[in-house]
Order: sequence, then structure tokens, then C-alpha cells
Amino acid sequence: MKVIFLKDVKGKGKKGDVKNVADGYAQNFLLKQGLAVEATSAAVSSLKGQQKKEEKLAEQELQQAKDLKEKIENLTVELTAKSGEGGRLFGSITSKQIAEALAKKHGIKLDKRKIELDDAIRALGVTKVPVKLHTQVTAIMKVHVAETH
Repeated sequence: MKVIFLKDVKGKGKKGDVKNVADGYAQNFLLKQGLAVEATSAAVSSLKGQQKKEEKLAEQELQQAKDLKEKIENLTVELTAKSGEGGRLFGSITSKQIAEALAKKHGIKLDKRKIELDDAIRALGVTKVPVKLHTQVTAIMKVHVAETH
């Protein structure tokens, strides 16, 4: 029996795959569990329509990420912190603080986990921080840490 997988089934197929499986396996397990539907012509055309819609959404997400990259690379996030001798900070600047400053001063909401800061910023000056916006788009954001007076 030909079925369309609605969810990933280990060892059998991934979501959206159209495969031939044993009739008993399809009727007694896949269909009952809601893991697959019978591959009728209506179901196959519906699947193709859904895949086209998902492709368009993925394209839009990529374009939005590219636009955001351009915006982020043209701005500098300004932060202040207390520092001691030689421009070393008391404490450090974390990705959470960078994300909050970005939202407050520039109106760009970004998840702190997307800011790829290897280690917290511990010195005054400008630091270039990579930001993963999409699987294919990474922006480099400038973070300027100035001394609090």
C-alpha cells in the first residue's frame, strides 16, 4: 500500500515521503497511529501544495534574515560598564545584555541564543560579535563598551 508519512517514522520514512509499505503495517500501525495517510491522488496533490507553501515561507524567512543582517551590520550597540585599570571591566557583558540593549535602543528583538558570543566581553572598546540569524545568514554586530562615569 502506498502511504504519505505525516511524521518521521524511524527506519521507514520522513515526514512528506511517499512510500510503498506492507498493507498490514500500514493499516494496523501507520494509519491507526496517525503517522501516515493513504496516498490517494487528492492526498498527493494536497502534499505538493503544502510543500510549495513551505518553500515560499522558507524563502521569505531567508529574505527577512538577509534584511535584518544588513540592518544589524550598520549599527553599533552601545553599552556602559564600570572598569578598572587597563580598561578591564568589573564583571562582564553577556549576550543577554547585548540582546536587551538591541531591543531597547534599536527596536530589534533578538533571542540571546542567536548571539554567538564565545566568552563574555571583559574589556572596554568595540567588539565584533557574530549573530546567527538563519542557517545560511550570519551577521557581524559591533558592540561598543564604554566606561561608566
